[in-house]
Amino acid sequence: MGHTIVVVPCYNEAHRLPVDKFQSFVNRVHTIRFLFVDDGSTDTTLQVLKSLRESDPESFDIHTLAKNAGKAEAVRQGLLKALESGAGYVGFWDADLATPLDAITEFCDVLESRPNIEMVFGARVQLLGRTIRRNLVRHYLGRLFATVASILLGVTVYDTQCGAKLFRVTPCFIALLREPFITRWIFDVEIIARFIQADATRSRARNVIYESPLSEWRDVKGSKITPIVFLRAAFEMIAIYRRYL
Repeated sequence: MGHTIVVVPCYNEAHRLPVDKFQSFVNRVHTIRFLFVDDGSTDTTLQVLKSLRESDPESFDIHTLAKNAGKAEAVRQGLLKALESGAGYVGFWDADLATPLDAITEFCDVLESRPNIEMVFGARVQLLGRTIRRNLVRHYLGRLFATVASILLGVTVYDTQCGAKLFRVTPCFIALLREPFITRWIFDVEIIARFIQADATRSRARNVIYESPLSEWRDVKGSKITPIVFLRAAFEMIAIYRRYL
């Protein structure tokens, strides 16, 4: 199996990107690389990313979009770029590291030990012994959203929107990225819907998608997710249902 590349979409993250945490991680883990996608940032994000790349060109790379295209397209473009390198696993991670980077190695272990699994999704489950700190309103909005998504998809998913996901590179997964997403925010759900449509069965989706309860997750100040986004997501959900399901 080839190396792992994790895409990190960045839009005006100059003051939020925890550079030191990325550097510390790659100093310990040498099989995982990061591809940062500068999504047309208007602050000094690109300069920060260039400095990070210069510190370790083997571990960090940059893909630049000329103008802001939104998280969905930034992630898609980044994944397509990552696939060009022959990676065995690719994924995406939120730049603020609400999900700690150590979870990547846990996701890789799942894919290594369970050959039937093709997608690993982080799940923010508030279990005893775990540190999951979410804004209460966003938590309940998220639960409502995940419930609706599960009903429409016909596949029970606890947490569709956690920004920590890893995929096994397969012809099927590559095909899912050929066309731009029709959604801007809930492309995670759209990926599942595309997979169901391509395979024409929900049973396989249930067997190859694995939700991994996170040991730690924390809300980070400055998130671009607002209650308005949840309202927009409702309309995007309808669009997904009409297009794929």
